[in-house]
Amino acid sequence: MEFPAGFLEKYEGILGEEFPAFKASFDQPAESAYRVNPLKAKTADFPDAIPNSRLGHYGKVSGKSIAHATGLVYSQEPAAQAVAELAAPRPGMRVLDLCAAPGGKSTHLLSFMENEGLLISNEISGKRSKILVENIERFGAKNTVVLNESPERLSKVFPDYFDLIVIDAPCSGEGMFRKDPDAMQYWTPDYPLECSILQKEILEEAMKMLAPAGSLVYSTCTWAPEEDELMTSWLLEQYPSLEKTAETKCWPHLQRGEGQYLARLKDRREKDDRPKLKAAKSNWNKGQKELWQAFEKEALTVQLHGVYQVFGDQLYLLPEATPDLGRLRIARNGLHLGTFKKNRFEPSFALGLALRPDEVKQHVSLNESDFARYVAGEALPGQEATVKGWVQVLSEGNGLGFAKVANQTLKNYYPKGLRFYI
Repeated sequence: MEFPAGFLEKYEGILGEEFPAFKASFDQPAESAYRVNPLKAKTADFPDAIPNSRLGHYGKVSGKSIAHATGLVYSQEPAAQAVAELAAPRPGMRVLDLCAAPGGKSTHLLSFMENEGLLISNEISGKRSKILVENIERFGAKNTVVLNESPERLSKVFPDYFDLIVIDAPCSGEGMFRKDPDAMQYWTPDYPLECSILQKEILEEAMKMLAPAGSLVYSTCTWAPEEDELMTSWLLEQYPSLEKTAETKCWPHLQRGEGQYLARLKDRREKDDRPKLKAAKSNWNKGQKELWQAFEKEALTVQLHGVYQVFGDQLYLLPEATPDLGRLRIARNGLHLGTFKKNRFEPSFALGLALRPDEVKQHVSLNESDFARYVAGEALPGQEATVKGWVQVLSEGNGLGFAKVANQTLKNYYPKGLRFYI
């Protein structure tokens, strides 16, 4: 591997006698891993568990597998999984993932939150926020709002609000050089310092949103001290109420995985009443409410609680604790429930992923062969005569969206943009 000028010299000076092992690690293949989603109804036994990880396993999963399509597994390299493990939010907390795309950290945080509380998953890039939405939906999130905003605009809406803020900051990417050699083309000896300027700007806005007694988890995928230990030291100097409660750096010659730095800081201000933000309110009309309730009565075994909001002909459900987001760019306004059609309601793909089978009255279970046909866009005839109307499509016990059965045929509602051939 050919490194950019100055890189090896820098780390020979930092690592000393460990440097040969560090350099040799780049000749080894990058480690792949994935996590199991505890929000799903059916799980499975997976091999090669990552030490000290509740959900992680070494290995690769196919993007065309049933486990991936139903959101049971999420690919994420081993060192990156350490961030949410360190953050470990509790159910009911208010959590912000500030630099969230493509969704590895957010989906991992959701695994701890058990769909309780509120997760704001933010990505400033519009293109990347679309990928984030897709991954959040497949994971089955019910308590998550995806925003497409700058930290500066967010801090004006959420003063002293979040119990936990996770910042996987834009960085020089040194820890990804083995996995993605193209990342080296941007690196110069001055690049880490340049990145640290942006990181400080992000952290300054994040601190405005951290609630008293809240925690901030800061991480990068680089080993550069300018972006890591020195950044944490700068935070502690700038904000005397903070104390460092954990800090670690992942090196490829010391464990199976790529590069990662992470630190957890706790705010020592006494927990008091946070500003009371204007709450989001339901905005549906009587006719829309009746259409949803008719579907809910027909198809579901549970009633969904929260704030119901209509955008155009689309219905979304926000967690009850959500503040008014009217001034912000929203990429996913909570759980997408579906679409209002003329005199009827059509449930969304996302709803069929988020609900457990015991929350839906009717199901059609697909075997491996039927799954391959369904994700390719085919209708599936030969269904039981007793099954009619809206059903949750299941594969290996987990939801794969909603579809309609008519004349003993399962019509295909798998989104066209997601279809693939096996």
